[in-house]
Amino acid sequence: MTTSTLVKDYMTREVITVTPDTPNAEVIQLMKQTGHDGFPVKTNGEVIGMITAFDLLLKPWVHEVKDIMSTDVVVAAQSMSLNDASRVMFRMGVSRLPVMDEKGNLVGIITNTDIVRSHIERSTPMKVRYFKKTLEQLYNIRTRLVHEKVPINKLRPTQNKVYADELQGRTYELERGLAEPTIVVKTGNRFVLVDGHHRTVAARKLGYDEIDSYVITLDQDIKLGMEKTADKEGIFSFEDIEVIDDAQHPLIAITGPLHKELDKEIKK
Repeated sequence: MTTSTLVKDYMTREVITVTPDTPNAEVIQLMKQTGHDGFPVKTNGEVIGMITAFDLLLKPWVHEVKDIMSTDVVVAAQSMSLNDASRVMFRMGVSRLPVMDEKGNLVGIITNTDIVRSHIERSTPMKVRYFKKTLEQLYNIRTRLVHEKVPINKLRPTQNKVYADELQGRTYELERGLAEPTIVVKTGNRFVLVDGHHRTVAARKLGYDEIDSYVITLDQDIKLGMEKTADKEGIFSFEDIEVIDDAQHPLIAITGPLHKELDKEIKK
């Protein structure tokens, strides 16, 4: 991560707040409804505290937010680098920072989930640039890259199977806005899905019509090798993809032996 990535680039701008007089029972319901485990406390436009699930679980029960909220609030400026915000959250042991503008107004909130999302989104462009360069060298062509939403029903899959456990993980990411864009090649009038089959299958199951993608457009209509392989395997639509539910995804399976080796090292 570079210092050019700022809090304002990844913060959530629509912030749910409560007031000092909000009943704690309502805060619990709000947590159930939104999936958030903490909210800034505002009065007269000013942030005066934070109420979190830890406050509700660990402190003696009281009826209103003002009697249980934390008033020692750490905040971030929207111009702060994401790297510095990460350090502050780690050192202070907090999972979120209200974000303030120069006048002290609440303009957003940055959470540890946003930090994770920034890392995911910043790793994919490197893979895209490498694949784009490989295509240009392999076919001696020029390409154009755009980041856009692609209708799922226009995508041509090139993978014959996906793993049920990985689908579960991708569903979790999509529901929380953590999934990185897929990689798609547009050649002629075809949108060939190169990377992101688990994400796309999970998105279809969730009822999404579009999926966030990096689209590499070729300046010639070339049938890619992966298309020819998909033809031979009879993979033309997502209905042709087999969902494997009795085996672990390879990336998950390798963590078992790694954990065992790590355990041995710890016991030495």
